Amino acid sequence: MSTTTLEPSKWKHLPPPPGFAQTPVATKTSGKVSSSSSAASYAALKEKRAWDFAISPAKSLPMQAFMLYMSGGGVQIFSMGIVFMLLSSPFKNLAAINSAFAPFAPTPSSHDKTASQVDPKAFTTLPLQKIVYIICNLLTLALGLWKCRSMGLLPTGTGDWLAFETRGSPPEIVLL
Repeated sequence: MSTTTLEPSKWKHLPPPPGFAQTPVATKTSGKVSSSSSAASYAALKEKRAWDFAISPAKSLPMQAFMLYMSGGGVQIFSMGIVFMLLSSPFKNLAAINSAFAPFAPTPSSHDKTASQVDPKAFTTLPLQKIVYIICNLLTLALGLWKCRSMGLLPTGTGDWLAFETRGSPPEIVLL
């Protein structure tokens, strides 16, 4: 017979885990907990999450590069699928950049009247994080274009443009 209920008195004397910060709890005798400190820590947490989200495309670059390496250099359905996903994801990410960063926008405080008119989906909110996000997505796009070039899909040589080259009449033919 196993018991699924835990005795609270058994666990209350354990030390907190490493890195755990005890937050003050408001009680009837102590009054209200300072809301400015909790709001500041919440704003700092939102900014940290915004930076984590901004560099997330760069964190996946090594795995994507390994997948491109493993897919081979030939033009097959598997390698084309990986290249298509790699090239389409930056465009999807950049099209939805404002809605992606909206949860990380700073919340307006009650005493700040200018922040209450800030649109969370505007490009001017979190501009540094959005610029880093754009740069990381451009790196992903550059990786995909490099793979297309190594597969021979990009027209980089003069032989790729021969269809558009016009030739003059040869000098051996004389028109009278």
